[in-house]
Amino acid sequence: MSKKIYSLLFAFLCMSCSSESTVPAPIPTPTESLYFPPLTGTTWETKSIASLSWKQAAVQALLDYLELKHTKSFMILVNGRIVMENYFNGHSATSNWYWASAGKTLTSTLTGIAQQESLLNINNKVSQYIGIGWTSETLAKENLITCKNLLTMTSGIEDIANGDDISPASLQYKADAGTRWAYHNVYVKLQDIIAQASGKTWNTYFNTKLRDKIGMDGTWIQSGNNSVYASTTRSMARFGLLMYNKGKWDNTIILNENYFTEATTTSQNINLGYGYLWWINGKASYHLPQSQLTLPGSIIKSAPNDMFMALGKNDQKIYVIPSKNMVVIRMGDAADNVNLALSDFDDVLWQKINALYQ
Repeated sequence: MSKKIYSLLFAFLCMSCSSESTVPAPIPTPTESLYFPPLTGTTWETKSIASLSWKQAAVQALLDYLELKHTKSFMILVNGRIVMENYFNGHSATSNWYWASAGKTLTSTLTGIAQQESLLNINNKVSQYIGIGWTSETLAKENLITCKNLLTMTSGIEDIANGDDISPASLQYKADAGTRWAYHNVYVKLQDIIAQASGKTWNTYFNTKLRDKIGMDGTWIQSGNNSVYASTTRSMARFGLLMYNKGKWDNTIILNENYFTEATTTSQNINLGYGYLWWINGKASYHLPQSQLTLPGSIIKSAPNDMFMALGKNDQKIYVIPSKNMVVIRMGDAADNVNLALSDFDDVLWQKINALYQ
């Protein structure tokens, strides 16, 4: 009798194993493809708040805050698709607005493109491309300054006394290159370097190598000593999308990934929150423009730690957040009475963006 019971149990176990082995594996949820809008026209795919399971109830508080803080335009992309696109105070999708210092990231990108075309090497000294005497420093000190020092704001040039003036007389020695981080308009010399190295005007090289390849509009404007880019909001978003995809527009490499990675990670050991003219969130400390103070913690504490940013005067913003598949754009007048690239506006804005999906 016991033998019969053991036989039945054995048969049952075999049947159980067999039935388990035939249960189909769960089908993985497909990953949404990354979308790139056509290079011409106004077509741009969208996604609804509901399709993302975001909170519709949090949208109005965000829009009210943006309008209160003198915003002209605001966009959120997720996987390249428009989730929010809002215009305020008479601004529209066809209106141009200046990027201010957020446009420094365009110069950084063009420097990388020129390097991948073997027109320059960022580790070479600046005078190799634009000649000696471009500063008022001694030749020995001037020759310490490389293109990389301009990219990382570590030229050592005096950053307060002469404002944005970039004439040789105003570019005075403060410290050896590489030993001091200070936000300075001298970075714009990279545009002269690229023009000399390429044999083309800065505008021509920029338009052919970046703007036209990703369907941007806009133009460079010379404002005193500053070279400022102005475009529509969607053009700013196109550039943000390119950088979200590590320098590739769809399957076309515009900027190689090695340079992209260098540009969007800590570039020196003085200001951990700075790459190659990009701001980097989530580091142990950072410096503000025109400050030698080391401030502890992340630049924007309410924002994701993996975010990198193009930040400009009067709160021009490109936020790129890889972990959220997001690009966020803000253009407008200053949110607060006095600020440079950073203000408490960033922190409160991110609290309201977080409310959409947390």
